Amino acid sequence: MTTKVFTLSSPDIKEGHFMAKDHEFDGFGCDGKNISPELNWANAPAGTKSFAVTVFDPDAPTCSGFWHWLVTDIPLDATGLARGAGKGSLPPGCRSFTNDYGSKNFGGACPPEGHGMHRYQFTVWALPEETLPADNGASAAVVGFMLNAMALGKATLTATYAR
Repeated sequence: MTTKVFTLSSPDIKEGHFMAKDHEFDGFGCDGKNISPELNWANAPAGTKSFAVTVFDPDAPTCSGFWHWLVTDIPLDATGLARGAGKGSLPPGCRSFTNDYGSKNFGGACPPEGHGMHRYQFTVWALPEETLPADNGASAAVVGFMLNAMALGKATLTATYAR
């Protein structure tokens, strides 16, 4: 018996490759278009009732990385998010949490100039509940904790960026 692997793919970003300027933030000294890439997933684990998507930079010069996007309660029938969905055009019922830019929308890449290559981990999480049990005002760290504690599976696509 072959087990299908939970996967995440995108026509806009590729594993280990440099992201386009379209996905760069439009603030903090950056002048990109701040467009979230199209994301597609397949083969969710049995028992999945909803999905979440996060974008995290573990290379940010902080003590805790940098959260760029946190979306939960994505309906089970969703198989992805459209390009640009991070500007507020998510499927009905989704919840967004405040990222480290202070916004609930997608916040693109904006590593400090000369800081070297940063990794941007786009992750889809398969969850056993329709709603993540976190308050709407929960911090990114709490959302990340809840996702790690509950996930039936996850798939990550890591793109890179530098300035």
